[in-house]
Amino acid sequence: MLVLDLETVPPADRTEAFHHAMTNDSVPNQIVHEPSDTGVRARMETWRVGSLPLFSTHNSGFELHRTAAHVRRQRSNPVVSVSLQHRGVGRAETGGRRQVFGPDDITVFHELVPRVYGWSGDGASQAMVFDVDVLGLPVETVVEASFQLRASPLYGLVLRHLRSIWRAPDALALDPGAGALAQATTDLVRALLVSAADEPHKPVVRSTMDDTLLTRIMTYVRQHLTEPDLTPERIAAAHGVSVRRLYGVMGQGGVSLEQWIISERLEEARRMLASAPFDRFTIASIAGRCGWTNASHFSRRFQAAFGMTPREWRRLSRDGDV
Repeated sequence: MLVLDLETVPPADRTEAFHHAMTNDSVPNQIVHEPSDTGVRARMETWRVGSLPLFSTHNSGFELHRTAAHVRRQRSNPVVSVSLQHRGVGRAETGGRRQVFGPDDITVFHELVPRVYGWSGDGASQAMVFDVDVLGLPVETVVEASFQLRASPLYGLVLRHLRSIWRAPDALALDPGAGALAQATTDLVRALLVSAADEPHKPVVRSTMDDTLLTRIMTYVRQHLTEPDLTPERIAAAHGVSVRRLYGVMGQGGVSLEQWIISERLEEARRMLASAPFDRFTIASIAGRCGWTNASHFSRRFQAAFGMTPREWRRLSRDGDV
């Protein structure tokens, strides 16, 4: 949903409109705009994927100051924001520690901690907002983790997951699986924070890593689904567990590992066969892109799963009969 487009606002009212969109009674801030010959520019949008609010802004240079006085005036349940800087270079200062953020960085802010945040020139950020009570992590854990996220072996996994959500937030907001996606995203962010905080002696860390293991495994598999060497041994090694533990965790979640991987690969192949951008690819090529090493075996499994051959499915999809 479009929240603000300053192109539709008279120039004299743009600063006030920007402040109104970025500041309210429950989340007080002070905003300072960078001087510019073109004035203040901004476009802001929001979505809701299950219980997870998403916020995107593309605007001219600014600084958002959240002081200790602002924190004391907090009037609603606090949140943790997790954002990607997909245009420009973001800057922040928290507790005297400075950071810069580029396109490969995950940025985390706890709303109960004073900070300065913003960028110079043309910039854009995409943020997800997590309720503090839902994350269930102490303020100090979130803050410490925010400065060393890349030290976590989970960083790349979570970064790819967050990017995948931002590729199609409109569609995901309407998807019947949005609630499950929001829960999985919360689990992954929680796991990243406790991993990066490097506090293995704390019970909350051990508990969180155990509780989120199934989600992390399934996310990892989906991200590497097209790779033929995605074996149980590789999956287990990537998560620091034995193959026996891997099967145990999947079984507790009611998931048969091999059958689930086959089902996921078949669904991905079915999607590609019905998608116009893949019209020029042969069925064997699509099978290979979905992790199948034998095209004939793929065709047999596809027909058994969907009641038609890959060729029949592609033809019906092109004709609009499905």
